[in-house]
Amino acid sequence: MEPLALGGVVWDWSRPYLLGIVNVTPDSFSDGGRFLDPDRAIAQGLELLREGADALDIGGQSTRPGAEIVPEEIELQRVLPVLRGLRRATAAPLSVDTFRARVAREALGVGANIVNDTGLGDPPEALGAIAQCHGSAYIAMHARGTPTTMGALTEYDDVVGEVCEALGAVAARLQAVGVPRGRILLDPGVGFAKTAEQSLRVLARLAPLKALGYPLCVGVSRKSFLVASEPYRDQWDDAPGEGRAGPTERLGGTAAAVALAVWQGAAVLRVHDVGACRQAARVAHALSLRG
Repeated sequence: MEPLALGGVVWDWSRPYLLGIVNVTPDSFSDGGRFLDPDRAIAQGLELLREGADALDIGGQSTRPGAEIVPEEIELQRVLPVLRGLRRATAAPLSVDTFRARVAREALGVGANIVNDTGLGDPPEALGAIAQCHGSAYIAMHARGTPTTMGALTEYDDVVGEVCEALGAVAARLQAVGVPRGRILLDPGVGFAKTAEQSLRVLARLAPLKALGYPLCVGVSRKSFLVASEPYRDQWDDAPGEGRAGPTERLGGTAAAVALAVWQGAAVLRVHDVGACRQAARVAHALSLRG
């Protein structure tokens, strides 16, 4: 894979990179409301960079299953002040997490380097044309429907094969509007229009997706599949210290999933808990080099 230039930073893919999550929303599944204030969101982003994040992913629209879709203006009001503040404070790459072309355009205009398209809204050609104009990188995530409807869109004959086919088609569509192949990353969309079992199957078999030849971005952080899958699903409530294993109690599972993804060649990990996941990613990468 060719190196990826993001502003003054170059990712040469010699190691895994961490994309720190900053949700500027009142209703995200993990930290909704904590960083709705722009100053707090900026401070959180800078803290994630101190912990070892290589880039920050800023989102103003929750994409959890069932989330309300907010007006475009609200999403812009949430993300633009944070992106401006972070860009004044750091040269680190910044990503905008969105499914709207206008939000992508405005975010790139104030200093974002990456469009992280969650695949739940505007077509990839619309966001891709904007990415091409700005020379930004593009993360194409697999999803179906919208945040409101994706929970019912989980029928697959072969979830791994269908995710690979869909993402390969999106990559081709992006290149057709001018996005260079070397600036496209693919994300299998763990937890998006997938049951817990399907998410595990996708995560356990990243090789077919990696074989498409694009860097893989994998987001498993704090997601419910970590505690909702057989054969352990019914044991979480009774496990000492686990309680109901809410999002912030899933660090162990997150680190395990991050390590598994890196072992299979994932290039970028989208995470909340940067410090612990950085350790897990780097140990897994060191082992993979010797395996």
